[in-house]
Amino acid sequence: MITGSNAGVYDGLPWINDLMVFLRNARRSSKLIGICFGHQVMAQAFGGSVIKSPKGWGIGLHRYELHARPYWMDDAAAVAVPASHQDQVVTLPSDARVIASSEFTPYAGLDYGGAISFQFHPEFSPAFTTALIEANRDRYGALATSAIQSHLEPDDCARVGRWIGRFLDFDEAPRD
Repeated sequence: MITGSNAGVYDGLPWINDLMVFLRNARRSSKLIGICFGHQVMAQAFGGSVIKSPKGWGIGLHRYELHARPYWMDDAAAVAVPASHQDQVVTLPSDARVIASSEFTPYAGLDYGGAISFQFHPEFSPAFTTALIEANRDRYGALATSAIQSHLEPDDCARVGRWIGRFLDFDEAPRD
């Protein structure tokens, strides 16, 4: 599992290139899961591209429409999950399938077969997300208040957690 980072995949830091080489090699023999920065670095490593979005920060509880359903997902039409990012995947790797999107984040969830990634944060609780926004209120400006308010609504973090668990539980995709 590759999680978040303060770094951007485009920052040119040596460890980021090393991580991308590792991901390309590990993909052949291990299931991979990317969250936020992990989502971005996997896309970049597998042939996509990532930028600092001109849309600015995506924070708060965001709603994502669900698309092509891999075997590990259920039949939900959409999920509401915390977001905290300004970098975004803007070009898909050739073998990526979009499984979640929003107007703000068109490539919010990707399925590569033996690897999956999400731009959002299913691991964030409302209390943690609210504390994170409060700690960075100056960075977020006017977005902070509405983002905090959004976390009073129910989220689908547990549902996405179950998806990740099912993805990890299967040795391979079930055959029809």
